[in-house]
Parts: sequence; C-alpha cells; structure tokens
Amino acid sequence: MAPWLVVGLGNPGPAYAGHRHNVGRRVVEELSGRLSARFAPLRGIRAEIAEGRLGGPGADSTRMMLAKSRTFMNETGGSVSRLLSYYKLDLDRMVVVHDELDIDPGQIRVKRGGGDNGHNGLRSIRASLGGAGDFYRVRVGVGRPPGRQDPADFLLSNFPAGVRDSVAVEVSRAADAVESLVTVGLERTQNLFNS
Repeated sequence: MAPWLVVGLGNPGPAYAGHRHNVGRRVVEELSGRLSARFAPLRGIRAEIAEGRLGGPGADSTRMMLAKSRTFMNETGGSVSRLLSYYKLDLDRMVVVHDELDIDPGQIRVKRGGGDNGHNGLRSIRASLGGAGDFYRVRVGVGRPPGRQDPADFLLSNFPAGVRDSVAVEVSRAADAVESLVTVGLERTQNLFNS
C-alpha cells in the first residue's frame, strides 16, 4: 500500500512558530512525536520529512510521510508537487493540514477537494498541481479577527496566552483526525470530527 503524505502548512523558523498561520505545522510536529519520527531535510526538495508507521511495525500498519515546507506559505506548492513526484503518490494519498479563518476556534473540519478560500498555502499548492485540489484537508479553526483587524495580521500573530492550552488540545485533536482519516477513511472521520 502506498504511503500517505501529510503536509502541515506554515512558515519556517522560530519567529513564526506560535502564529495562527502555523497550526498545520504544529499538527505534523505532534504526529511526528507520536510516531517517534524525526524531521530531516530531503535533498533537492525544500522540505523536511519525518517518516513513521501508524500502528507500529508490521504489514497492517500505515506508512506516513510527514512534511513541513522550508519555504514561506505562499511558495509551498513547489515543495509539495516535488514530494508527490518523489514518493510517486497520487492526490488521494495526500492530506494537507491548515488553519481556517471561516471555522470557529475549537472546531475542526475534514474534507476532500475544494478551492483555496483565500488561503495562500492552498493557492500555491493548487497552482503547482495545475489547479487540482482533489486532496484531503484537515482544517483547524482559528476564527475571524476581531473588529477591523486585517486577516493577514491576525494570522501572522501569536495565539494569546490565555488560549494556548486550548490550542494545544485542538492540535492534538487535529492529529487524531489525520490518524483517523488515513486509517478509517473520510466519511467515518467526518462523523467523528466535523462539529
């Protein structure tokens, strides 16, 4: 069985680590910890990969390639398309984890396909794939900015200290959703996680 490629969207570097826009990266980092898999650069591709098996070693385990781009969000597509080619994977073996303004904090939505909804990382991926968007998405709600704050400024700011514990819970739930998606499929996962 072909492995799964799970891409966590975000910007590289410690200055961005706590930003709302980086919640996708945090989810793949959570998954790497669960799988005891360490991220390492992949030669010739601007990405870091951690490889592990969900369910432990054995024929019935699920092989997962966790990916973090080493480029900024709006340039993620090049890395993603090269990873798909490198691992010889079709879009139906890829999950993209990302923040979502139009979903309230504390909520997760899992789906397949769709547009980019103004998300620069998704836009870059779809452009690099010739407009194709028929991959799985785990969307982590961050909500809309308060008042008239610019959405870009909102996304490129840290979660407030008062919600960091609840964000950690949501990151863990999103990792649970990824594990569910790759093991039991879309419909059952949507029933479990789409609130």
